[in-house]
Amino acid sequence: MSITIKELPEEERPYEKLELYGEKALSNAELLAIIIKTGTKEETSVEIAQKLLKLNTTKEDGLQYLHNISIEELMEIKGIGKVKAIQLKAVCELSLRMSKPSNYKKIYVKEPYDLAKILMSELRYQKREIAKIVVLNSKNQILKIKDIAYGGSNFANVSIKDILLEPIVMKAPKIILVHNHPSGDSTPSKKDIEFTNILYESATMFDIELLDHLVIGDMNYTSIFSEMAEDKIQ
Repeated sequence: MSITIKELPEEERPYEKLELYGEKALSNAELLAIIIKTGTKEETSVEIAQKLLKLNTTKEDGLQYLHNISIEELMEIKGIGKVKAIQLKAVCELSLRMSKPSNYKKIYVKEPYDLAKILMSELRYQKREIAKIVVLNSKNQILKIKDIAYGGSNFANVSIKDILLEPIVMKAPKIILVHNHPSGDSTPSKKDIEFTNILYESATMFDIELLDHLVIGDMNYTSIFSEMAEDKIQ
């Protein structure tokens, strides 16, 4: 039978350790153990958390993989029932929301990174492609960010009409299109570039300027306009 948490020295118990030394002193397993709370007769909450960490089949360090694990997969670990699985997924979602700016409408987009850093944490974990339209005023201040299309693992089925409707209604002069690549590679496809050219021409007809089309990967992004500019220079 495994040793229980209560049998550990006080300074080694996750709850007490956090209180004594702060959250940064805890390992990933210890932090997860606090969420899991209780263990089983055979294993402590820390040991269950260590099993949870073994679900990481990616080559990356960290806990990012938890965003893509379903409730059902979590429940396959003995000691994690439905309630604990839901709690873990809730914490994952909170971490995403905490990384977003509280009021993006105060943000001015001066370069592609300004927008990429806002949407990176949300889009990098998605298993399907999501297209967003970012509406801006004449000073490049964000007025609105709206989801306009959802796809599978390929390019989202985006409609030019759906993209331009929002800025037309808002009488906004500028837009930026953003979509993610679930593969994690932000390199634009030929289809991405072709669609960007079509959208640029269509937007111009309504006196709307397409400033850029960003492709978001896993902690990387590509500005299609920058790529096209470099190709012209070369």
